[in-house]
Parts: sequence; structure tokens; C-alpha cells
Amino acid sequence: MSDINHRRVHTNGIWMHIAEKGQGPLVLLIHGFPELWSCWKYQINHLAEYGYHVVAPDMRGYGDSDSPQDPESYTIFHLVGDLIGLLDELGEEQAFVVGHDWGAQIAWHLCLFRPDRVKALVNLGVTYMPRSPELKPTEIFSKLYGEGLYISQFQEPGVAEKSFSKYDSLTVLKKLLLVNAPDIIAAPAGVEIIDFLHTPSSLPEWVNLEDLQSWAEKFNATGFTGALNYYRAMDKNWELTAPWQGAKICVPTKFIIGDKHMGFKSFGTENYIKGDEFKTLVPDLEVVVIQDAQHYIQLEKAEQITEEILSHFRKKSIICATH
Repeated sequence: MSDINHRRVHTNGIWMHIAEKGQGPLVLLIHGFPELWSCWKYQINHLAEYGYHVVAPDMRGYGDSDSPQDPESYTIFHLVGDLIGLLDELGEEQAFVVGHDWGAQIAWHLCLFRPDRVKALVNLGVTYMPRSPELKPTEIFSKLYGEGLYISQFQEPGVAEKSFSKYDSLTVLKKLLLVNAPDIIAAPAGVEIIDFLHTPSSLPEWVNLEDLQSWAEKFNATGFTGALNYYRAMDKNWELTAPWQGAKICVPTKFIIGDKHMGFKSFGTENYIKGDEFKTLVPDLEVVVIQDAQHYIQLEKAEQITEEILSHFRKKSIICATH
């Protein structure tokens, strides 16, 4: 990683740490929960080798980027605004974009709000869902899956942080990252989700212990509040995005998910990505389902994911060049 460059840029009122490598068209890699820029390490190195300028930020609330404590500072407008400011700082009108988990959610909305800034999109694991005109997200999740769902348990400021504090950061990360559960992550009544999750006795081959320890050191310094605040802004996001009710994502998109992804069947994701509604909301869409892959797919299937990213961006580059 010595040839990956690091710096902090000022964007949207915060200082954001970015890792970057290579020269050429810009590729922006957006991480999710509870990750850092280095979850893209394989993609950074290989995409740079293929002639791209690859930039992977620590998102607001993570790592060496600023971490406001107020959940109101984590709306989708803030998060997309951070990326628009980053593009401006980099002097780039447009970027190829890849998102995972919360990074995918942010990338969807980047394309929704500012499609003029995105050449093409690859999103991993989290679909673009229609906005309910009546129910807030937390109301929907509680109604369907109960108060033991991890999203529900993350809502009240300070509660999850207190339960996380019973463990060291490395153990928390192991519990959250290495969930071997294709079903819904929900704890029984009266049980904290972090207590409910199993601590694996060994790491799979796709997890680098040194990287995980590095992440733990960052969370030791920052705490988990910034990361959890993304969930606490979900209902506010629902209110703010009312003007985009029914709007479509028109950026050329490839969506990738593993068939062992948590909730693939229970959340109805499999039926949704195979049905008409997803393709109606995202008309220029290619869907790829990777066998025997779970949630942290860019780590678990790093080579395959990189090939899928390259094929999509190359195809869109050729199309753009001919118009």
C-alpha cells in the first residue's frame, strides 16, 4: 500500500481523508458500514493498473475524516454533498462510481440528485428501493422485523455505543463484518444485537487480520457514533427526499449481489431484482448475482468484483466516446 497516496481535502464544511492511486478517468469508491477506505485496497491497486485515477475516501464519520456527533449532520444531502465537493476539489466534472452497503445508498442518491456528475455506476449489495409515500423507514422495518432488528437498535443515540463498549473494537468489527447469516439480523426481545452476534473463532481467508486491526485502531480513536449516525438519519432522509418520489435513476448501472447476502430471500431482494419494479426505477440496469458470496463482496470476491467493475466502465467509456 506504500504507493497509495493519502491526503485530506476540504469539502462541504468537513475535512475528508482520501486514498488515491493512478492516472486517468476518475473512479470513486464509496465504502459502507463499518468499513474504511481500505476495504477497496484490491480494487484501488488493480483499477489503477488498468489506467484509472482511483479515489477511496473515508466517508464522513469514519477513519481520518471528520466525524460530527449530531445525527442531523448525516443526511443524504450531507453525504452526497461531501462527494460533490470532493469532485470539485479534484477538478473533475464526472466520475465512475462504485458503492457498497451504505456507500451504495449514497451512490444511488448521487445519481438521483446529480446524474450530470456520474459517468456510470456499479453498486454492491443494496438496491435502489421505491420510497414509501406514507411510512418512514424505521416504521416499515419495525413493523416487518420487530425492534430487535439491528437498524431499529441503532436508532437511539448512545444506546448502541454503550452496548458496543462492552467489547474491544476488534471484537465488534469481527461480529459485524463476519456475520455468517443469510437471514435477517435481529436479536430476540431484550437482547442487544452486538451481544446476540457470534464472535468467530477464526477469520476467513478474505479477511486480512492486519487490516482489521488497523480498522479497530481507527474506531478506538473515533468511536462508532459517526458510523451509527447514518442509520439515525434514515427517517430524516425519507422526509428530505419527498420531492423525488417515484423518480428514476438514469445513470448506466450494474448492480451486483451475492446469493448468500443477508436478507437475499427474507428481505425479498431476490424477487425484487428479478422483477419489473427495479428495472422500471433504474432503466439502464444490468443485474449480476454472484454464487456463494455474502455481504462484504468486494473483499470476499475481490478479483471477480474488479472484473465486473472494469467490464462495465470499459463498455460505458466506448459508448461515451462514440457519441
